[in-house]
Amino acid sequence: MPAITSGRVLVTGANGYVAVWVLKYLLERSFTVRGTVRSESKAAYLRDYFKGHGDRLELFVVEDITKDGTFDAAADGVDAILHIAAPVILTATDPDQLIIPGVKGAVNILQSALKHRATVKRVVFTSSCAAVMTPPQPGDAPRVFNENDWNDNAVNEVRTKGRGAASMDMYRASKVLAERAAWEFYERQKSELGEGLGWDLVVLAPPYIFGPVIHESPSFESFGGTARIWYDRVFKGIVTHGGFMENGYEYVDVRDFAHAEVLALITPDASGERIIIKGQTFTWQQFANAARRYTDKVSNVDDGFDPTKATFPVTYNVEKGSRILGIRYRTVEETAKDTVEDLKTKGWL
Repeated sequence: MPAITSGRVLVTGANGYVAVWVLKYLLERSFTVRGTVRSESKAAYLRDYFKGHGDRLELFVVEDITKDGTFDAAADGVDAILHIAAPVILTATDPDQLIIPGVKGAVNILQSALKHRATVKRVVFTSSCAAVMTPPQPGDAPRVFNENDWNDNAVNEVRTKGRGAASMDMYRASKVLAERAAWEFYERQKSELGEGLGWDLVVLAPPYIFGPVIHESPSFESFGGTARIWYDRVFKGIVTHGGFMENGYEYVDVRDFAHAEVLALITPDASGERIIIKGQTFTWQQFANAARRYTDKVSNVDDGFDPTKATFPVTYNVEKGSRILGIRYRTVEETAKDTVEDLKTKGWL
């Protein structure tokens, strides 16, 4: 597919953490952007935030992503689609809370792309490393995952245990099943229609996403997702699993991931690729140490721990993303500094 450097782009879930950064970068590149939100009340903030871009931001209300044809009107006349909308419920008690909207949303957006294949040239689908990585068990050796890996373990756990499965396995299974549904739809239609399909598919899979918040967060109580996880670990020392310092992880700055979404749209060689987008390895101690240089409100963690002694049970091979997209990633220091400044501006520190 040729590069898509202008035109109208549909962004689903346009009011979310990643999506608002994507809107910003697309509008700054002079694209016309059409975003979907669940209600008119979600649209007001975006209209005000991006009012300087005039009528190049259009917003459509899509109340239920599981309804057949729900994206048809929004996809009419667009040149490309970035599908970011997906349920993020890390405390689900029923796998259907996640799997049904995740899978149906994936199929519905591709159905709409198919209906509008006269104009649509590319669909960028946002998945997750939750669909790639199988969590290690005690005693497992560290493992490097790549784009050929799938977290089948989570799907098997949910199929076997149903509502008795762990909430995180429900979430991971939803990511696996939604992405697989997207690939299966794409490959089936490509086989049946051949050149008549008209558009190609790119999938991006991030690990943790951290960094400054520009989506609507009117109060501290409404501040959630992975951005809240970062706050709780660094400023409250709250740990839900694993050691606070002993285990190392991987993340991508939200601004870099949003940039990757745009690059996946405009880079011809991204066509048909599944790409892991990972910025840096980190330990929570490293983030705490970096944040402490900009605020005195970091939790009282053990400063004696040497982050170089941390173990990394899971890492990702990101050669493909670097080679195809050529993206430059922010450092732990940059993410910590900018996040602290953002929290101060909002009055939350």
